[in-house]
Amino acid sequence: MVVVIDCNIFVMCLTSASPYHVIYQSLVGGKFELAITTDIMLEYEEVIQQKYSTATASAFITLLNELANVHYTHPSYQWQLITADADDNKYCDCAIAGQALYIVTEDRHFDVLKSIPFPALTTVSIDGFLEILDMHAK
Repeated sequence: MVVVIDCNIFVMCLTSASPYHVIYQSLVGGKFELAITTDIMLEYEEVIQQKYSTATASAFITLLNELANVHYTHPSYQWQLITADADDNKYCDCAIAGQALYIVTEDRHFDVLKSIPFPALTTVSIDGFLEILDMHAK
């Protein structure tokens, strides 16, 4: 199962005190495949530095670069599906290029994808993704 994870999700699941930490653990444990691009990786680094620290961001980026289930994609086309926040389009383009089943996000800007028939992209909330991980574990 290939997914794209919005930066806000990693912010919520990095700390072991978070009820969503299982997402981070599942990534490290190889329970799903993560599609990323260089632009997404740079956003992860920037936001995690702001929310946590430079050391945390550096360790996380290093980990992502070493995990066998993290795959860089190289979108050859920019679909421009989200107009409310054009910066979110990098996640859509990555999901299309990486053939992801889901974009995991809590960002309402992605709601527009429900009304776009092509290319079909499915978003799932953080709680919904926890349920999917739980189903795959059984």
